[in-house]
Amino acid sequence: MSFGDPNNPYGQQQGQPGYGYPQGQQQPPQPGYGYPQAPPVQPYGGGYPGAPMSMPGLMQTARVLLFIVGGLQLLFAILAAVFVAAAQDTASSVGVGEETGVLAGLGFFLVFILLAFAVWAIVLGAKFAKGGNGVRVTTIVYASLYILLSLANFAGGTASSAVGGVIGLAIGGIILASMVNSSATAWFNRPRY
Repeated sequence: MSFGDPNNPYGQQQGQPGYGYPQGQQQPPQPGYGYPQAPPVQPYGGGYPGAPMSMPGLMQTARVLLFIVGGLQLLFAILAAVFVAAAQDTASSVGVGEETGVLAGLGFFLVFILLAFAVWAIVLGAKFAKGGNGVRVTTIVYASLYILLSLANFAGGTASSAVGGVIGLAIGGIILASMVNSSATAWFNRPRY
């Protein structure tokens, strides 16, 4: 049985027992004479050691969606606050302001909740670049709550609320799906220098 010239770097080489390779298994080529050397490659376009990883595309999509949702929630919260204040002012001028005070308080409470969700989404989107695994877990919680609240749109019974529910489910689903895959785990667990 011949394995070729032992001095030929391009010929078949026999494994050497006792060096971590079983008898007959071929060793991987060693860098040096006759073998091209390539720089080590990190996942997601890192290229060379110390070079930063780039954020995966699905993560960038989720980040953009968080900013869009947060901005829209902020806008709707401001509009709702103006509407509740105007309605309370009108009720007070008619003389029934005391009876509608509880409804106005409930309206402002809902505005506060909407503002809290808006700030939460914007902060999460901002933390994607440097955040750790806690940002990923918090984004999963946010997306889950967003999906549950989107399901409430279907209770409205109108076509416009159903369309809003479908859009909300799609956005929440994309954000949630981007957080539970392996690229998100790799991104948020990457070493930060």
